[in-house]
Amino acid sequence: MAEQLRGYEHALPIALLRAREATMRKFKPQVDALGLTMQQWRVIRALAENESLVANELAERCVILPSSITRILSSLIAKGYIRTVADPDGRRKAVSLTPTGMMIYRQMAMKSEAIYRVLEERFSRRNMEQLLKLLAQLRTAADGIDPEALPEVDRAFIARLESMTTE
Repeated sequence: MAEQLRGYEHALPIALLRAREATMRKFKPQVDALGLTMQQWRVIRALAENESLVANELAERCVILPSSITRILSSLIAKGYIRTVADPDGRRKAVSLTPTGMMIYRQMAMKSEAIYRVLEERFSRRNMEQLLKLLAQLRTAADGIDPEALPEVDRAFIARLESMTTE
């Protein structure tokens, strides 16, 4: 007998996506009003907390695909919100916020904190702190899973499926 998959409403990826979308909808109008994408805002926010970062560090910190970060950085440079600077090690180019970029950060930071306060009124500061702690633990646990412990991709099944769809 085939193993029963947990119900859709109890699927962790779906629950995480729903929570993400529900919270992002509260922040997005403020970001949109500044003419930024959510990814651009994440880059500005990360740079505000660091003097400068190289592209691969930004991609990882901002959860942006490395293939997308170059385009995002080019757009922010063109808008005058970030600039290229020498990386402290002198071998790579890094980026940092311009004064205009820092102004945008400060404006959005005020709005974001106001949104966080409303969320914490509804969810509680304690719950928010606990949730963030649990999510960090979940990430560490998931990152620590040995790929050998996971089921293998059933390549024979994939091949059968592909042959069925090409007939």
